[in-house]
Amino acid sequence: MPAEPPVVVSEPLDDLLAGVRAGRPRALGRMISLVENSSSHLRRAMRLLAADTGRARVVGLTGSPGVGKSTTVTALVSALRSRGERVGVLAVDPSSPFSGGALLGDRVRMQQHAEDPGVYIRSMATRGHLGGLAAAAPQAMRVFDAAACDWVIVETVGVGQSEVEVAGLADVTAVLLAPGMGDGIQAAKAGILEVGDVFVVNKADRDGVQAVIRDLRSMVALSERGSQDWKPPILTTVAVTGEGVGDLLATLDRFEAHARSTGQWERRRLDRARREVEALAVGLLRSRFRLDGEANLTDLAVAVRDGRLDPYAAAEQLVGEVSSTR
Repeated sequence: MPAEPPVVVSEPLDDLLAGVRAGRPRALGRMISLVENSSSHLRRAMRLLAADTGRARVVGLTGSPGVGKSTTVTALVSALRSRGERVGVLAVDPSSPFSGGALLGDRVRMQQHAEDPGVYIRSMATRGHLGGLAAAAPQAMRVFDAAACDWVIVETVGVGQSEVEVAGLADVTAVLLAPGMGDGIQAAKAGILEVGDVFVVNKADRDGVQAVIRDLRSMVALSERGSQDWKPPILTTVAVTGEGVGDLLATLDRFEAHARSTGQWERRRLDRARREVEALAVGLLRSRFRLDGEANLTDLAVAVRDGRLDPYAAAEQLVGEVSSTR
């Protein structure tokens, strides 16, 4: 799909935010577009929405391509909706190298929820950001939260072995694997065992599922996880039929209860807020550098090349000059 054009707020921002709080799909879509396009209205919007956030539970789903992430998300949304809970889904896709838009469009695979007013599904392009997520994902999650979603499900892009950033974004992270894909070894190589709170072997009706479970058990036993009496459980599902999804949802509930009782829930959210603030601060510094430091950089680079200045001193000087201009 093509990249979305910059969004112009034709309606008063307060009316748009009221629509977000009411969970109206059009307002949600416009607000997330403001997030993706770094609108000049975004800073004020996030300030006004801040008091409406902090309630949604965030579930991260990650795994290699072909393990059934989108199908699992669809089944999990159905289970949550059967309990009457509102759900927001953020499906992160690879970017088109030509348009910059979301390449796959996971909404195509979640059509059964398309007409459900209690579900909002948004595809978001990575736009070159690594780690399996889009750079705008944290702010988009805040929009879902402000829209009174009880749950926000974040599905990573799933294109490599760097799908670990979701652990810093989610309250609970589920890692999906499937038999016959060499996932046990790949998971170990990716370090993905270190981010999983729950492991799900999907497509459990296929041959080889017991081998995957056995490998996972061995790796989990050797890992450092579970220091607070939570050993990541290994579940099996057949997401296309919904088999095992009820157990998955019950396990997510159980993890929340455990994490809240140990204080882990609030610590994770504090770490998430720290990373979010840090990322925005770095973005502001980069923006200031582009405005104020580009000319100085060339002069400093020449001095480093000619041996008149070391790179550490040059970097300190550049940061000092950029900081002093504001």
